[in-house]
Amino acid sequence: MSDSKPPDRVLPDAPVYRPLERFWPYADLPEQPTDEELATIHPDVRAALFGRGDVPFSISIEFDDFEGGDGERAVAMAEGADEHVEIEVDGVWRHRARFVPGDRPMRIRDLYELVGSRPNTEVLIDDRPVPGARELWLPLVWFLIR
Repeated sequence: MSDSKPPDRVLPDAPVYRPLERFWPYADLPEQPTDEELATIHPDVRAALFGRGDVPFSISIEFDDFEGGDGERAVAMAEGADEHVEIEVDGVWRHRARFVPGDRPMRIRDLYELVGSRPNTEVLIDDRPVPGARELWLPLVWFLIR
């Protein structure tokens, strides 16, 4: 075997320029999430990050976006909820309307009458699917309507 000499050093001993201390994809991102980002995170993740907090009892109706006059009315009612979020799931836009039923339970009933029979409509209690949400919780809330 012959001894091979390592090649001469390619890099200079001293750098020619000083690189910037910031990195491109992360330089302009805010350190704290925006309100829109916080509204779209999963409730379990929100509870793990920030704790449960003093969140009031809520009923959410989540439904797919659909065409027609009823679709426009449903979106308008969802936007009038205590909290409204639009989410894209598998290429389909979904609306989640969260209601605190204490003062105006008729809003929940009116929206549910429009979208309750549509496929993929979900009723969530405190942002979780609960057995009997449609059959038990909604009638209990509607009982508050005078």
